[in-house]
Amino acid sequence: MTKHELRKIYLEKRKLLSNEEINEKNKQISAKFFEEFNLANVNFLHCFLPIEKFREIDTKLILHKIWKDFPHIETLVPRVDFEKNEIENLKFTPATELVQNAWLIHEPNHRELVESKQIDLVFVPLLCFDRRGFRVGYGKGFYDKFLQNCRADCKKIGLSFFPPVENFVDINKFDVKLDFCLTPNKIYKF
Repeated sequence: MTKHELRKIYLEKRKLLSNEEINEKNKQISAKFFEEFNLANVNFLHCFLPIEKFREIDTKLILHKIWKDFPHIETLVPRVDFEKNEIENLKFTPATELVQNAWLIHEPNHRELVESKQIDLVFVPLLCFDRRGFRVGYGKGFYDKFLQNCRADCKKIGLSFFPPVENFVDINKFDVKLDFCLTPNKIYKF
């Protein structure tokens, strides 16, 4: 299958999940992350904020626990600079005021930027992923470009409600592999 075909299928699969199923899967993914990953050496963590209309994984569960239990970690969220077609990393705390951009994505209403090279761990949004660690996103390429600017040792962790698909056929040279993907039932390492 192609990324385009998978994008349609997995957007529809998410729509079919009940709110109860989504809530339970969100809790399982968050719990699995904190059970399996050591955050002692993580100083900067980049985390997408969920796009509600796409029923994305609720990363706020993870962020709230980090703020409570890991105060040494600076949390960052993305903002797209549409002039450069790049993701910026903005500091994000419980007190950060959010505004909606043109795509109805919540972003901080400030300019406190952090360079991508400082990031130790990135949660990467996706619609689905394959057994090799490649992901299907929304097709704009923002995250692949962003991940190329991160350090080689930065952990790239995808979050998915669903298990991997078989390998898709249209990988290109700009696609960046994940290091891990968390699902409600399993952690996949690549």
